[in-house]
Amino acid sequence: MTMKTNVWKINPMRVDAHMDEINQAAYLLQQQEVVAFPTETVYGLGADATSEQAVHRIFEAKGRPSDNPLIVHVAESSQVENLVTDIPESAKKMMASFMPGPLTIVLESNGTCAKNVTAGLSTVAVRIPDHPVALALLKASEVPLAAPSANRSGRPSPTTADHVYQDLNGRIAGLIDGGPTGVGLESTVVDCTSDMPVILRPGGITRQQIEDAIGAVMVDPALASTEEKPKSPGMKYTHYAPEAPLWLVDGSDEFFIDQLRNLERDGKRIGIIASNELADQLPQRRVIACGSRNNLKEVAVHLYSALREFKKADVDIILGEAFSEEGYGEAIMNRLQKAAVKKLNQF
Repeated sequence: MTMKTNVWKINPMRVDAHMDEINQAAYLLQQQEVVAFPTETVYGLGADATSEQAVHRIFEAKGRPSDNPLIVHVAESSQVENLVTDIPESAKKMMASFMPGPLTIVLESNGTCAKNVTAGLSTVAVRIPDHPVALALLKASEVPLAAPSANRSGRPSPTTADHVYQDLNGRIAGLIDGGPTGVGLESTVVDCTSDMPVILRPGGITRQQIEDAIGAVMVDPALASTEEKPKSPGMKYTHYAPEAPLWLVDGSDEFFIDQLRNLERDGKRIGIIASNELADQLPQRRVIACGSRNNLKEVAVHLYSALREFKKADVDIILGEAFSEEGYGEAIMNRLQKAAVKKLNQF
């Protein structure tokens, strides 16, 4: 499957000056093609969510299993109502607090979206992105857009247009380059179809923020399982994997350094993804510092770029530092654990 991938560079601060490019991309979407575009979380791969043929092209481009549901993006709250049977009070409160923004809510579908968007489930996942380019594209295309992350399935999600181009050039009709994304991790997904909302995937809105807005929520135990049929993207299959195998190291800095030295004595070429604090203790090594342990939001922004940095030709193993699971750390560790092939625990 090879086609010409049109690339449009758009300044997100001056979208009005780029409406010709936005309209060209919107036209392709109306012709059942797929187009990658920036959101505040990661780059998405969009197609008309009401067209089974268009959505099938997403799965083809990504090489993604079709039993994994897709998130539908809309431009405003009134459009959510067009896709669902009803919106419970908890969902309305979350929409008022966090939309537009990195939050996805799962509601009962009214059947408007194509069956391959919902993977045969009775529910649909919907969000309103907080990005001027994404919102302009949604308005211009005049259709809801199913849009998983714009990468080959299993690879780290893309936070720049270059990441998308590396994975999907020749496989998609268009790519809008709106610069690097802001949040760096996908949206938080919350199932609102039961009495108590359930977090299906941690992401750009923390559990504490949600509980501050609506009260207690649950975390789905299926986050740790691959047996259940997934209600949300990111709940099944290996995700976010770098080219070289990632080993996650959970323990003190001294424990991390001991594991590193053992592998180096065995002649292994090691790449390292770590906090600034640990990186400062590891001179003359292949180290990518993602940010401070005291600012996990910063770590989240740089995580996927770090996972893409090391190539098989350069390293045998990537050692990744484990982070606290508080706040944004819950989403960071969710992604690292899914990306890792091995975990080294001190305790």
